[in-house]
Amino acid sequence: MHFQELLDSKKFLVISELQPPKGTDLTEFYDYAEKMKGRVDAINVPDLQSAVMRLGSLSASYLLKEKGFTPICNMTCRDRNRLALQSDLLNISVLGIENIIVSRGEDPSLGDHPDAKPVFDLTPLEFISAIRDLQKGHDMAKSDLHGTPKFCVGSTVNSSAQRGALDLEIKKMEEEIRAGVDFFLTTSVFELNIFENFIKKIEYLKVPIIPGIMILKSVGMARFMNKHVEDVFVPEVLIERLMKSADKPKTSVEIASELINGLKPLCQGVHLIPFGWEDRVPSIIEKAGVTIQPQIHTDERR
Repeated sequence: MHFQELLDSKKFLVISELQPPKGTDLTEFYDYAEKMKGRVDAINVPDLQSAVMRLGSLSASYLLKEKGFTPICNMTCRDRNRLALQSDLLNISVLGIENIIVSRGEDPSLGDHPDAKPVFDLTPLEFISAIRDLQKGHDMAKSDLHGTPKFCVGSTVNSSAQRGALDLEIKKMEEEIRAGVDFFLTTSVFELNIFENFIKKIEYLKVPIIPGIMILKSVGMARFMNKHVEDVFVPEVLIERLMKSADKPKTSVEIASELINGLKPLCQGVHLIPFGWEDRVPSIIEKAGVTIQPQIHTDERR
């Protein structure tokens, strides 16, 4: 079953992020993927996340597809101009990858190559519009294509934004939906009441919303995010719970599974963000009691 069909089915979906390696050794990458088999509906593959150089999302997504997974390929506006972005969309399409996430991308100054020059030739909205044009059969220069790509397009939204900032996020969502976005992944959710307020405000948009569930590895990680990561806030009650725990990995799994259960009535799925704890994903999913739709691939339909 294609990812767009899963979205249309209204089923509660499970997506997990899987970071490509920094290098060419795929052993751990494949090992983590195998542990997710039968437990997730799709695997989201970041594109040089946090502006750190590593194997790209395009090739990693293709490798996962060849192994029978449903990949979601990430594309940022940071590293490519409009020529390269459009060309890579065609590359992705001819490799049989149908699902993409569009984002701005973090500034290179935050990553491991701080002297790298950012591109930002297109905004995410302009890039989404370019995707729509390619699917209509022409590029940004209005030149006709010989064969057109077909994508299920996702974007990102900060569901924890407050007051005026939330209004701006919702306006951005409206514009991106008009431009062709099919679903949204949110920033990490730690407070269900804030997310429920967000869902009530955007209910009229009638678009699948899949919130992020970040796995808290430690108290230090939570404190660091609260201090340095924009749009993410870990409540003190969760930090204290981790601090007092005699088995912090077990407590981290419990927190993530509890958040999943709390989100089930509010949205159409969850997006697990392991940050190096990919091996914990199966136990989180099992503890949350969620099951996935059996995958039916094209060759099985014939």
